[in-house]
Amino acid sequence: MKFCSECAHPVSLVVPPDDNRPRFVCEQCGTIHYQNPKMVIGSLPVWEENGQIRILLCKRAIEPRYGYWTLPAGFMENNETTTEAALRETFEEAGARIKLHGLFSLLNVPHVHQVHMFYRATLLDLDYAAGTESLEVALFTEEEIPWNDIAFPTVGHTLKSFFADLARIQKEGGSYALHTQDIRKPMRHTESPQA
Repeated sequence: MKFCSECAHPVSLVVPPDDNRPRFVCEQCGTIHYQNPKMVIGSLPVWEENGQIRILLCKRAIEPRYGYWTLPAGFMENNETTTEAALRETFEEAGARIKLHGLFSLLNVPHVHQVHMFYRATLLDLDYAAGTESLEVALFTEEEIPWNDIAFPTVGHTLKSFFADLARIQKEGGSYALHTQDIRKPMRHTESPQA
């Protein structure tokens, strides 16, 4: 950030009084510009037919990770709930109508200032089509998923957790769990872990 959105004067990155971290502060009007993580909200759309479970994935038509597969998801908008965001993103990216179930995964991605949340969902029909941010949309069984071409670690974690839960439920009964994880930026070989 270079300029204040209140008065257009330059900002400086300083620790304001009674704060504990650097913030962008306007040198002219004194406005403190707080920056907070962005919410990425999506769904895990399931279609079950003849005992076979398939997941709807989208092939990305935008960067980052153009051409890689992902669950339908995107940035939450102001004035909407997380469930509204999941429904909207699924329709925008995959043209799919879904029924939402419980929150399935909540993943912190601090190095890019994001929190990713995915809801379990059931496809209401097979009338889906790629939106402007998708090259194609397709249903995959666990074996068919292009695991080496998954766009983001949060998506891979969510998919693996879903199929692990599904196997446990089919064998032992029970229900789906809420899966949480912190996904840290991979270290380069020259970096050492922080304590």
